[in-house]
Amino acid sequence: MITVSKIIQVLSKKATASFEVPITEAVIDSRKVIPGSLFIALQGEKIDGHKFIGHAFDRGANIALISKDLESDSFKVLDLRNIDKKEDLAIPAFPFCIRVDNSLEALQEIARYWRTKLPLRVTGITGSVGKSSTKEMVAEVLSREFRTFKNPGNYNNEIGLPLTILNLGDGYEQLVLELGFYYPGEITFLCEISRPDVGVITNVGTVHAERAGSQQAIANGKSELVASLPDKPNGTAILNYDDPFVREMAAKTRAKVLFYGLNPNADLWADEIQGKGLKGIRFKMHYQGRSAVLDVPILGRHSVQTILRASAVGFVEGLTIEQITEGLITGNSQLRIVAVRTQSGALLLDDTYNATPESTIAALDLLSELSGLKIAVLGDMLELGQYEDIGHKNVGRRAAEVVNHLIAVGPRGRTIAETAKEEGLPPTAVTCVDNAVEAAELLRYHLKSGDVVLIKGSHGLRMDRISSILEAGK
Repeated sequence: MITVSKIIQVLSKKATASFEVPITEAVIDSRKVIPGSLFIALQGEKIDGHKFIGHAFDRGANIALISKDLESDSFKVLDLRNIDKKEDLAIPAFPFCIRVDNSLEALQEIARYWRTKLPLRVTGITGSVGKSSTKEMVAEVLSREFRTFKNPGNYNNEIGLPLTILNLGDGYEQLVLELGFYYPGEITFLCEISRPDVGVITNVGTVHAERAGSQQAIANGKSELVASLPDKPNGTAILNYDDPFVREMAAKTRAKVLFYGLNPNADLWADEIQGKGLKGIRFKMHYQGRSAVLDVPILGRHSVQTILRASAVGFVEGLTIEQITEGLITGNSQLRIVAVRTQSGALLLDDTYNATPESTIAALDLLSELSGLKIAVLGDMLELGQYEDIGHKNVGRRAAEVVNHLIAVGPRGRTIAETAKEEGLPPTAVTCVDNAVEAAELLRYHLKSGDVVLIKGSHGLRMDRISSILEAGK
């Protein structure tokens, strides 16, 4: 791990031979501190990390990065602002604070340095839908042959990504990173820190259009990943041939391009796709003149694209089709959808992590493969901007083709409901409610064995509460 002396050297631009003590963990939450940690005190909109320095030290942190003067003088402080380059640094004994102008920028600077010292390959993944699932599956495939690390949870931004890199020790051979996109230039910045060798673009949908403005603006932001890749043969851009926005990104990279998709014109492609409901999917995969039939225990036909992305990274990193297949079959990824039984015997398909028109229609496609009375609980899809109306209408049209009963949650859900009725779903089969709890109350006493319930909506609606209530049966 990176040492205390190296952190001081990076931030002060001055050599120091003291404190060759490794940092055990880099954290921004004092509750996660372990002995020997680096605690980064960040000033947030609601929480000021500087208020938790004492707690971090009590739990064993060795140093804390701070960016404001402390009210208490009970903590020793090494101030690295405007230091005299000619004089030796007077470094306090543990624990102590390191005062900088901006603790977040200091965290990023340390991570940028540490990445240059790590002899590993990095795969960066971004896209509107499926990047988290792709990250998980890529990591599982690469783990068949390499010691692999991935950024946890939602550590995909200017805070989480450098924390991930700082928490990498020696010995890892592969790093898999999900890269978030909220504003132009963000992915370029994240790539400057992480230096990816392989870039995977899942698709360009309408999520975040409220902030970005249009699908083209989203595509421009996502393309920053492929533009940041090294020249071929060291860099490879893995692009979705089926998405025209992504396909056009081939012109924006100096790296080698590998197309994947369901079109035979792609370099890696799939056909003969069979959805087997809760048993997973079966399809034939083609690459460089070879074909293989895969039976993968992952839900939904839409998962084929995710499998192709993970396979593409495996091929780029030198894995055989047998090694890739083993990683796909024995891995633990379930691509967000969780299938559980209620006490009544009804089957719940909980896909409440988030929702876009594309992912919701894919979930409805899975519902269509299952037998039983089909109920869809569909909530608002947020941050769609100019695509909000058409996105909810498209979901309503597909719902009308699939479900026996629709429960629409939230004000935007009413657009789904009205469109479903216009497309032929009987009004008696459509119910609108204001929130997730009302939806759960509506279902609680009416579900029976054989019913299949899909629950899907943006995270802001807390649709996950529906499954919790129905599973508890209270």
